[in-house]
Amino acid sequence: MKQLCACRSVTGALLLTALCGLFSGLPAHAQDDFRRAVPPPGKALVFVFRVDREPLAAQVPVIVNREVIGELANGTFVAATVSPGPTQLRIGQRLVSALSFVATANESYFVRVEAIAGQTLVRTVATPVSEPEGRRSLAQSRFVGVAPAVAIPPVVTPPVVAAPVAAPPVVTPPVAAPPVVAPPVVTPPVAAPTVVAPVVVTPPVVVPAPPAEPPAMQPTPAREVSVPTEPGRDWDFALIAKAGAFKMANDNQVVAGLQTTYDTTSSSVFGVEAEWRHEAGFAVGGEVFSYKNDLVTTGATPDAQQEVLAFMVNGKYYFRAASWFYPFVGAGIGVARATYSGGLKGDATGLAYQGLAGMEFRFKPVGLYLQYKYLSSKTGDVGKEVNVGGSGILAGVSIIF
Repeated sequence: MKQLCACRSVTGALLLTALCGLFSGLPAHAQDDFRRAVPPPGKALVFVFRVDREPLAAQVPVIVNREVIGELANGTFVAATVSPGPTQLRIGQRLVSALSFVATANESYFVRVEAIAGQTLVRTVATPVSEPEGRRSLAQSRFVGVAPAVAIPPVVTPPVVAAPVAAPPVVTPPVAAPPVVAPPVVTPPVAAPTVVAPVVVTPPVVVPAPPAEPPAMQPTPAREVSVPTEPGRDWDFALIAKAGAFKMANDNQVVAGLQTTYDTTSSSVFGVEAEWRHEAGFAVGGEVFSYKNDLVTTGATPDAQQEVLAFMVNGKYYFRAASWFYPFVGAGIGVARATYSGGLKGDATGLAYQGLAGMEFRFKPVGLYLQYKYLSSKTGDVGKEVNVGGSGILAGVSIIF
């Protein structure tokens, strides 16, 4: 009997060892699969992934609630655990896309980021997407960010069944015959102990329930924010050469005491501008503008010619309609000098101001420039002024440095 009990004890110990090995053998690599991560209890999980239509090499930083969680290249993603409540995302380096929403506990949120080449900087567009679309994109992306306290569903491995251990043979001691002469004593055979087969316990396979569809986010519209990091990096310098048609506003005036008729259609109309342009759209610079007009007096003075040279300081604002199309408006102030030749000799100077509007088609480093100009100026002494202003349309080429 003692030997039988010892046999059963050995069998039970081996069975217990096999079961312990079964429940401790789950794979550890499942903890690294962030694509299937679900939020920890009482928290929310935010996935941010980048998919460019035209791949760019620039890295895009991702900031969640003022904490940098990683930098995205095309085809990568990051994840962050946040507390329920208002959540803010800032994506980009100098042109930043901002996204705000209210996170709900135990929900996952997915945001797609696209990097777009700008005039001088890379700008980003952040768009919330549904979980099915987000999961599909994560399956094709590489994880590059840190995701603290992310819960990952365990991967259950089928149990390993330990082979049953054969019981050791039972040795029965011989029974001695009594010393008296008697009929032989027949010893009944000892029955072999019954071996109980080990019971294999299979742990239940837990299939995580699909997460509920997160509530629809109501993001604030993405806005571009210029964040200067180094002085002078946000400015461009441009030179503009232009020519076109210009027409004076008055054709009959008194010049040098003589009633004079002008040919209002100007000739030799050209101008040169130099300006500094800021990334935000405004620009400042200087301009030299010149044009000529013929005039005929009613007296004995023969034909003469008037040449106007204006020196202006301009301010403009360029509207970014597209990465290559920039309408603009502007104004300027300066002085205009009229010089007379032919039948009249002399010159006169006066204050000048102008209004500007137009558009520029930019294909760096060269652009096509179209401008409408209204110039107002009177030259000469008080009471003897000559109105040399007018309006016109000019076209030209810009070179951006």
